[in-house]
Amino acid sequence: MLSPPSPSQNHLLAALPKADFERVAASLELVAMPLGEMIYEPNLPLRYAYFPTTSIVSLHYVMESGASAEAAGVGNEGIVGVSLFMGSNTSISSAVVQTAGHAYRLEASVLLAEFQRAGFMQRILLRYSQALMTQIMQTAVCNRHHSIEQQLCRWLLLTLDRIPAS
Repeated sequence: MLSPPSPSQNHLLAALPKADFERVAASLELVAMPLGEMIYEPNLPLRYAYFPTTSIVSLHYVMESGASAEAAGVGNEGIVGVSLFMGSNTSISSAVVQTAGHAYRLEASVLLAEFQRAGFMQRILLRYSQALMTQIMQTAVCNRHHSIEQQLCRWLLLTLDRIPAS
């Protein structure tokens, strides 16, 4: 029998000093992330942030016509819900589970309170936000200048990097 995912499988949670982690640990809730589940929809209130452990979430920008494009992916290296600590309780993107697995979710109010302490959690979340912006820019450039085969290779490599080792 497999043991349940641990919060330490998420790189951001694992990087927290013990005292910082202990402040949020009791509020972390392990949730299943089934393939295709929409965890965020554009312009709707966000109640939780998600720290994937064994799942991968795809962030899509959705146009008025309903067409969408993936802007970024988030796996065990990050957090889904950057908008929450960047001053908004909604997102302009949708978030859909791309690879089934698990995540730890944290109520928005708990995340925001920890972020506003201006400690390590704030620094690591801001650094992650910079990495996410870089990934979004790389995706845009790749989609514009690389062949479909190159885009597929990039997507496969990013996905493989995020799948937990067995």
